[in-house]
Amino acid sequence: MSPAPALRAEDIRAGYGDIDVLRGITLDVNAGEMLAIVGPNGAGKSTFLRVLGGTMRPASGSVELLGRSLDSFDRRELARSVAVVSQENSVAFRFTVLEIVLMGRAPHLGAFHFESPRDLEIASAALARFDLQRFADRHIQELSGGERKRVFLARAVAQEPRVTLLDEPTAFLDLKHVAEILTVFRGLCAANGMAVIATMHDLNAAALYADRVMLMKDGAAVGCGPPAEILTADNLRRVYETQVYVGRIPSTGALMILAAGGD
Repeated sequence: MSPAPALRAEDIRAGYGDIDVLRGITLDVNAGEMLAIVGPNGAGKSTFLRVLGGTMRPASGSVELLGRSLDSFDRRELARSVAVVSQENSVAFRFTVLEIVLMGRAPHLGAFHFESPRDLEIASAALARFDLQRFADRHIQELSGGERKRVFLARAVAQEPRVTLLDEPTAFLDLKHVAEILTVFRGLCAANGMAVIATMHDLNAAALYADRVMLMKDGAAVGCGPPAEILTADNLRRVYETQVYVGRIPSTGALMILAAGGD
């Protein structure tokens, strides 16, 4: 008997007030898999992540985490299993970078317990993964938008989750850090069996790093599968309503996707 998926969503429908955003999405994500969710603005990608992370209840449908209903997890148990990095992450107080990354250890601490040397070791390793050691004692407000993004990604890694949900993890980042960050999460999938679900606007990054891609439009899944099967010129033209070129990079064979413009 095959193990249950790390995360399963069944016929998810959700919205805000009278506005329907998600229309019957079904998805399984396995341990050790990276799945990219792509689609135009307003497709429902972020809303779907909120449902998967338990911060938004669907109008209908169900979510299972590690073979159990998401509703059966208490808040601390859920935080030990799922890490979420939103598009926007604000901090009201002048915490240092190390203090914020150590917050990822909170779900693993007992009541009134302080971080142990082991927790500090895990946080320090997360800082190193994202090239943040030199910022450890700096206040988060002193960092650029891209640097702050990397801090919150490091906090998620320090959490040691089974599933990580990333909403536009490469926003505000230069090419070097996009490659480094997605390589980090690919490595965690392979080494730790972490399941990663990430919304992305960068189709080329999704094609290069994701095991599977789910393409969304108007709150529904147009398709889900290997990048080469989903990110076709016909699919992308229909979803993004513009001409798209899809080819291969001669030296590597990787997919290359360009907006060609026009109707």
